[in-house]
Amino acid sequence: MSQLSGGEIVELSKRQQHIIEIVKEDGPITGEQIAERLNLTRATLRPDLAILTMAGFLDARPRVGYFYTGKTGNELLTETIKKYKVQDYQSRPIVVEESTSVYDAISTMFLEDVGTLFVVDHHSCLTGVLSRKDLLRASLGKQDLAAIPVHIIMTRMPNITVCRRSDLLIEVAKQLIDKQIDGIPVVKDTTQGLEVTGRITKTTITKVFVELVMDDQV
Repeated sequence: MSQLSGGEIVELSKRQQHIIEIVKEDGPITGEQIAERLNLTRATLRPDLAILTMAGFLDARPRVGYFYTGKTGNELLTETIKKYKVQDYQSRPIVVEESTSVYDAISTMFLEDVGTLFVVDHHSCLTGVLSRKDLLRASLGKQDLAAIPVHIIMTRMPNITVCRRSDLLIEVAKQLIDKQIDGIPVVKDTTQGLEVTGRITKTTITKVFVELVMDDQV
């Protein structure tokens, strides 16, 4: 196989041709992932990647990896973002029980510095969600907040948006925007109900996209 580059013919080795096929099929892909596919070290592969990049067969983008030059930058970013899964970015869920008082829920929200609390039963299964607005609304007036359980004011199913570990992060981001909410519980199906295993928030999404743009490691 050969390719014109700067007026010269570039003869490619079988390994370099294999690299191009891998990137065509699965790009964007990192150098580490290519090396793993070929059962080689990243250091061994580095000269081949340099040759293919200088010859114009491949290009590289920070944080994303190598891609075949037939793809635009926007296409590359889109493909990369669509590979991100909830399971790789979910954080610890902040939960309270149904019998927790509104006063204690407010305290938990401030202490944990979160905008959403998930309400669970004794099986750790989701029964409701509490937002800042819910707690603020309940605190208006002269009610005894220590005497009001959160199950009275929480949002209940089926009006709760949830996601699973295998869901795409971009799809969850769209739900956050469409529903105008701050956080979504990550759940798994059990015989008792939807067990809460994590959370995805607007802050999570923002951090992921900022890292994608700012990280200069290929």
